[in-house]
Amino acid sequence: MKVYINGRMVDEKNAKISVFDHGLLYGDGVFEGIRVYHKKVFTLQRHIDRLYRSAKAIALEIAMTPDAMSKAVVRTCKQNGITNGYVRLIVTRGVGTLGLNPYLCKQSQVIIIAGGIQLYPVELYEEGLSIITVGTMRNHPEAINPRIKSLNYLNNVLAKIEALNSGAMECVMLNPQGYVAEASGDNIFVVQGDRLRTPPVWCGALEGITRAVVMELAQDMGYTVKEDVLTRYDLYTADEVFLTGTAAEIIGVGVIDKRPIGAGRPGPVTLQLAERFKAYTREEGTLIE
Repeated sequence: MKVYINGRMVDEKNAKISVFDHGLLYGDGVFEGIRVYHKKVFTLQRHIDRLYRSAKAIALEIAMTPDAMSKAVVRTCKQNGITNGYVRLIVTRGVGTLGLNPYLCKQSQVIIIAGGIQLYPVELYEEGLSIITVGTMRNHPEAINPRIKSLNYLNNVLAKIEALNSGAMECVMLNPQGYVAEASGDNIFVVQGDRLRTPPVWCGALEGITRAVVMELAQDMGYTVKEDVLTRYDLYTADEVFLTGTAAEIIGVGVIDKRPIGAGRPGPVTLQLAERFKAYTREEGTLIE
């Protein structure tokens, strides 16, 4: 595998960063997870735009233009012969001191890794996930704004640990007001008739790229889509619940907190959207040349 580091392609074994990098010391940086389908980088421009918005929000100056960053992503995919896979694009604050002061970091560092991806087992897309609500609360939006996709994912990791220790692969995280925010690594939707509802960003949800695509596709298919405050009651009584994310794509939820959702397996709306999303991945993307 070849890894892109600050303009250079290096072998995986030589892909190294300084122990004084603030991305390592403090989680000070931003990232994007991007899919590659059929030799095309999916929704690349949306990911690049979000990366630069995240960086601006934390006063991190990226030492590359957005156009150059896009070309670097495509170059890394080409170097690794990626047809279908995953790209992890990382920008750290760079090398600094052991203190917190970010202004002592002279230049940001750009790392791009392109390889395979670990998906949920195929049978779960057919049977549905069984998830739980966890006690780990989603960070308050005014502490770390959920629109910032930062390297500091400890909040999500702690929620994931709770889920795994309880025998579940995913979970529902609530915000400080008790409203549904998101899953540990995915956005969440509920289906009620021909209406789709998903938590707004101010409730603690990441403004997911897959989330946005699904909302657009659903509207094109005639569904009413709304960002709305959700409680566990709304999840338990929904016709269907599904999760969306770069890795998960669209996956139905069959059970939440041991309560069957709808028929207890992915419903017709979820399956219909999943098929439309799959078709869209063939239509959209930046070609790897």
